[in-house]
Amino acid sequence: MTDGDAPAADDHALAAELAAAAGRVLLGVRDEVGFADARTLKDTGDLRAHEYLMAALRERCPGDAVLSEEGRSSVAGKRAQGADEAPTRNTATAERLTADRVWIIDPLDGTREFSEEGRRDWAVHVALWTRAPGGGQLTAGAVALPAQGLTLRTAATGGALLVRADPAGTDPAGGRAGGRDQPREVPLHAPAPDAGKLRIAVSRTRPPELVERLAEKIDLDVELVPIGSAGAKISAVLLGEVDAYVHAGGQYEWDSAAPAAVALAAGAHASRVDGSPLAYNREDPRLPDILVCHPVSASTLLTGIRDG
Repeated sequence: MTDGDAPAADDHALAAELAAAAGRVLLGVRDEVGFADARTLKDTGDLRAHEYLMAALRERCPGDAVLSEEGRSSVAGKRAQGADEAPTRNTATAERLTADRVWIIDPLDGTREFSEEGRRDWAVHVALWTRAPGGGQLTAGAVALPAQGLTLRTAATGGALLVRADPAGTDPAGGRAGGRDQPREVPLHAPAPDAGKLRIAVSRTRPPELVERLAEKIDLDVELVPIGSAGAKISAVLLGEVDAYVHAGGQYEWDSAAPAAVALAAGAHASRVDGSPLAYNREDPRLPDILVCHPVSASTLLTGIRDG
């Protein structure tokens, strides 16, 4: 880490600050562009949040590498409304793979939901991977749910926090208390499921066959709950709105890095669907499957997946 970088103890707060601020950018894009042209709204949201995060990370952590969904060469043709330049590119792969600190970000997770008026199940992901002896690991992360006024984040002292946005619009990572009836920042712990029942978050448009087979295999009353973005699904597990998220339909590191960091900090189980650890900052960023649940459900779900 260079002298200009944020101290390690502040990485958790920085992740939350940037995720929440990018969320405010996205809410502004919704107001400005409107919902009549879904493609323009999606592209403008994707790229404005991306450029905000890339600029903020250059300023706050100039020595760190960045891997963003919108910084890939394959999105170079995208244009935000009113912008003529291609998106800022990611750190070169060779440099990223030797870096000690890599931010893995999804500036807008759930573009479909973002483009649909009234939907709240979309997110911003900001995670930090750091090198360690023998490999590397996620060390900080935040998932902002801007339309819900929430940010789920890791904490420097260990564990995870749920932060409610201030009603006046100040940053969920700091500022005034939000509301009279609820504390603005509270510890976040993955809740255990009710006995005999299991609610599993699935895609709104294409529930994976794996989950449908799993629901038939395990000896529980299973309800499949359609939710939008991966970040919103994993947040729903941590908020007790569902009990598990099982996905095997193809994802990338930016889809799960921040939610997985928060889930693990909140005491949840998070792994590949075969039970192996989630690994990040790889040359190929594809990370196609994930299981997130309370630890009490992990064995049942992993066995059901294996035998399904």
